[in-house]
Amino acid sequence: MFFSLLFTVPVYFISMINQEHIRYNRHLILPEIGEEGQQKLKNSSVFVIGAGGLGCPALLYMAAAGIGKIGIADFDVVDESNLQRQILYTTEDIGLSKIGQAKKRLSALNPFVKIEAHNVRVNRENVIELLKDYDVVLDGSDNFSTRYLINDACVILNKPLVYGSVFKFEGQVSVFNYKDGPTYRCLYPNPPKEGEILNCSEVGVVGVLPGIVGTLQANEVIKIFTGIGTVLSGKILLFDVLSMIFNTISFSSIAENKIIKELIDYDIFCGVTEIKKMTASQLKEKLKLGSALQLIDVRNEEEFVQFNIGGKLMPLTVFEARRSEISMDGDIVIICQSGKRSETAAAILTKNGYASVYSLEGGLNTW
Repeated sequence: MFFSLLFTVPVYFISMINQEHIRYNRHLILPEIGEEGQQKLKNSSVFVIGAGGLGCPALLYMAAAGIGKIGIADFDVVDESNLQRQILYTTEDIGLSKIGQAKKRLSALNPFVKIEAHNVRVNRENVIELLKDYDVVLDGSDNFSTRYLINDACVILNKPLVYGSVFKFEGQVSVFNYKDGPTYRCLYPNPPKEGEILNCSEVGVVGVLPGIVGTLQANEVIKIFTGIGTVLSGKILLFDVLSMIFNTISFSSIAENKIIKELIDYDIFCGVTEIKKMTASQLKEKLKLGSALQLIDVRNEEEFVQFNIGGKLMPLTVFEARRSEISMDGDIVIICQSGKRSETAAAILTKNGYASVYSLEGGLNTW
């Protein structure tokens, strides 16, 4: 315990321990947490996948709470459109690595927490190695392939998975695989068909919603580590921030979902079409050589007016309806700001028989 340590550690540690007493005072005076609970937080570790809308608030509160080790994986850079909800970043961070800026801010917030940053895309080749040394996993991803991947890895490793998701004005929070409880597959046995559920870059999201969900996820992590309260295992919290109606729905464990021996190809499982990519430098070279290309920009009109590299404006919201305007002959390069919307549009064309379709890798952020 913190107080007892004062009599057993060298003098040069006493100042640091006193600082931690001050920092965590509001936890220490809570009978439900106290010194024992705070020590449990200090001895615990959590791995966060995604430093975006959900990851940012979760990371801030978990670091502030004094969780001893926090791992983060994200491969993206900060885009101006992130700043409406991704509160770890500032305007000066635009174009910089999210993972680098996240580590910098979290370390400044709490120097007593060890931050391990991984500038990688989590996939089936690296996920086990990334997660194996952590106690709990927090899912801040935004696609179904990654969610099923994380779930299955947590089942194999027998680690609790704290889940959250957002859609426009609606949020969901649950905890999977906790003390042999239900998994993500018990709630969602099959992924939706491709394009059935759009992401926030396509339909929007109110900025505070990821903050609420991410904070609730952090709360579940703290409850797991300290042993207080009732963990959202076998239950999913659903809420709407417009009506402020909160509902909790129970679901049961399915035994076969606990027997996972190996990871699969989750893009195939989720019906994600393989998309060909073209880098900014490759596209610049083709344009310089005068190659015949169809450039299709799937951002909205405001983004296009602010900056564009030419091509036909065809916002993703109307892309399917206007698909016939695109010739099936020659190379087609789909453009958006970060590369996510362009992948969706490229998948639509590829599924409909277009042979030579490319998504601009990293979007105009890399131009």
